[in-house]
Amino acid sequence: MKNILATFTMSSLTLLVFAQAYTPVDDGSKVKFVIKNLGINTGGTFGGLEGTINFNPGDPTTANFDVSVDAQTVDTDIESRDNHLRKEEYLNVEKYPKINFKSSKVTKTNSADFLFMFGNITIKGVSKEVKFPFKVTPKNDGYFFEGNFKLNRRDFGVGGNSLSLSDELTVTLSVFAKKN
Repeated sequence: MKNILATFTMSSLTLLVFAQAYTPVDDGSKVKFVIKNLGINTGGTFGGLEGTINFNPGDPTTANFDVSVDAQTVDTDIESRDNHLRKEEYLNVEKYPKINFKSSKVTKTNSADFLFMFGNITIKGVSKEVKFPFKVTPKNDGYFFEGNFKLNRRDFGVGGNSLSLSDELTVTLSVFAKKN
């Protein structure tokens, strides 16, 4: 029993030593979305990245992501559309100021260049599981995390029925995280 406890303690300490905490930053990052409106791709970005990413390049399957963006920062390059998206019918930024992603697990893929992320995204108080491949690149005493996934906006109560606006959108993440 003592040997099992000692092995568990040493394994836990080893993970703590090699896993590093990183903070996602807006500078060098992009959180983008694209959706069809009247059959034409349109989109925007979010800023206000914050949270924590624990990442060990020696064992990426131990990674943990808890990251959010500020919903108020939605930017489509059209101020009137941005203001419309901030309203209750869409993002309801007064009541739900953050869009959050929290990972549940990271697995390896058949490609040495990609990992696979599982987690929950929360928009307007509604959480849904997402899963997607992502790439990790070392950069300036930190890491660059890139991936994309699809969402159905109506699953989160974002907008209602629409003949012109697609239900499905693509979220593209290019997130730079600095070492704490």
